Amino acid sequence: MKSSKEPDAPAIDQNSRRRRPTGLIALDATAASEGYTLYAPLTGTGEVYLIDLQGRTVHRWDLPYRPGRHARLLADGTLAYNGVLPGEDALFPMWHKYRGGVMLHAAPDGTVLREHRDPLQHHDAHHLDDGRVLYTALEPLAGTEAAAVRGGVPGSEAAGGLVWADTIKEVGPDGELLWSWRAADHLDRDAYPLHEAYAREHWPLINSVTPLRDGNVLASLRSVSAVVVISRDTGEILWRSRPGTVSQQHAPTELDDGRLLVFDNGVFRPGHDVPYSRVVEIDRTGGDIVWEYHDPAREFFFAPFMGSAQRLPNGNTLVTDSPSGRLFEVTKDGYLCWEYVVPYFAGYGESEVRSLFPSQPNAVFRAYRYTPAQIPWLETTA
Repeated sequence: MKSSKEPDAPAIDQNSRRRRPTGLIALDATAASEGYTLYAPLTGTGEVYLIDLQGRTVHRWDLPYRPGRHARLLADGTLAYNGVLPGEDALFPMWHKYRGGVMLHAAPDGTVLREHRDPLQHHDAHHLDDGRVLYTALEPLAGTEAAAVRGGVPGSEAAGGLVWADTIKEVGPDGELLWSWRAADHLDRDAYPLHEAYAREHWPLINSVTPLRDGNVLASLRSVSAVVVISRDTGEILWRSRPGTVSQQHAPTELDDGRLLVFDNGVFRPGHDVPYSRVVEIDRTGGDIVWEYHDPAREFFFAPFMGSAQRLPNGNTLVTDSPSGRLFEVTKDGYLCWEYVVPYFAGYGESEVRSLFPSQPNAVFRAYRYTPAQIPWLETTA
């Protein structure tokens, strides 16, 4: 008998995303790029899924840490995974939302082969095939250094009046520090101010960092709406996207022709009263957008935070609409040929995160598509 104190379940699920269809939504096999899609649900406890074009799970990893954003496959078949280091205090209210701390490699059977820990790591850790890891982290600025950071909501610094500033580090397979960069050393405070609506707890909020083919470093500075190229030799900014080109963007990557593919979230986009997200290609020579995708009904596709895009071998683009757990593929002409909605809904595992996001989302930070040739071990383990 049900206890009189136990509330009745609502007749209608009040989670609007969960009321909608999940799993495979659409597939045009004649247009989609072959292969398997990898994703890690952000509210999971360490599960990583590899699915085929029909949306069927063909492989799964179960890892010992909840996701610290995302996972990727490396050339040797190992899984590069960024997890959340347990038991850490919140540096500021949003820290538990996007912190990481554990960067590991795992075998196809889930065995952890090695890991590197840094409790100040957040958002992105790019694992290279030779065992190096390039990642974003934090350091505290106080006093005059904190006051020198421009913009943001006045008085919204972290506890103690701190502004936590970004650093970028590269470590070897053994954890040895090989290279580092400090925003405090190399970013002009006037040229890179926080948006006026942002808290002054974190500047400039680097949410993506990847190496370029020439050895320099590509980074996305979300809260100042800038994509930059950093000189590995000197630390100076070699290139910056023109102000207004992207707004609160994520996940820039270098294409074969040198252009940059960027997920442009569209929050606070200048001159637009109705926000929408898009994926753009930027020509670095002149800084112009030379290709973009947005939904035919622009406002339908809007991801206010997170998101990514991957150019596929056949020229299509895989897009991660992160907050909605929606993965989809479009052709160069903007034809949507594959769509999948993550079916795993859960609450975030830490009370601090649940207080910020009380719903049970199906969010995923990034997804990646791999050809069968890139996963030779799959036939023997599936």
